[in-house]
Amino acid sequence: MLNVGFTGGIACGKTTVARMLVEKGARLIDFDVLAHDVEMPDRPAWREIVANFGEGVLGTDRQIDRLKLGAIVFADKEKLKTLNGIVHPAVFAEWRRRLDGIGREDPHAVVLSDVPLLIEVGMKSLFDLVALVYISPDEQAERLIRRNGFSPDEARVRLAAQMSIDEKVRQADIVINNQGSPEDTRLLLDAVWADLVRREIEKREPGAA
Repeated sequence: MLNVGFTGGIACGKTTVARMLVEKGARLIDFDVLAHDVEMPDRPAWREIVANFGEGVLGTDRQIDRLKLGAIVFADKEKLKTLNGIVHPAVFAEWRRRLDGIGREDPHAVVLSDVPLLIEVGMKSLFDLVALVYISPDEQAERLIRRNGFSPDEARVRLAAQMSIDEKVRQADIVINNQGSPEDTRLLLDAVWADLVRREIEKREPGAA
């Protein structure tokens, strides 16, 4: 099994590229989905969040209202630290569980773990390699303006708050250029997928690929 860390910059089209790779046979674990799953009602992380922040952070369906919780933690660094201390270990435990399950089900799998801040939080060592979806900073700004309705200044502020995409490129093993049309990306991914399959075989049977 090949364990691929999958990441990109804001507005880079990472979700679309991931879907294309899944169509080719990749298995996907989305860390945003994991974070939502571990916070579902009555799961251990949910209980800890309610114990620490009170039932006022719940909606009428007993699910955690992220807007209410966010208003609390983003105004208090200690409370944010407490929340991260609850959620992050639960997410990693769930990731390990799902990764192990895929490995048992399909020992030859190519697994993409979609982690938005993979490089920023120092997670590279957890993966066999890191694949990055790339578009230029100018294209990022243009897509943010079109997609989110941001002004040019708002787009620049969002980009400035993140690690630059060019710095991420220097830390990636595979760079997927997603600046062209969907058809261009699909053609490019033929080669990327062949490379990932080759790497999985080489990991499993050194010298075979």
